[in-house]
Amino acid sequence: MRDAVAQFVRDEEAATSIEYAVMLALIAGVCIASVGSMSNATADSFDTSATELASALGGS
Repeated sequence: MRDAVAQFVRDEEAATSIEYAVMLALIAGVCIASVGSMSNATADSFDTSATELASALGGS
């Protein structure tokens, strides 16, 4: 039993897996936030373009 506990304490594979999982979660969060930000910027750009075209064509 003592050897099993000692081996568990020395084993670093679980820590590495947890580190990769945390890193993956952070990367996914940044990707989701970036897509949200880009979609807002794109929508604003299209709204500005539509307004400029409408005023150039004599619309309101």
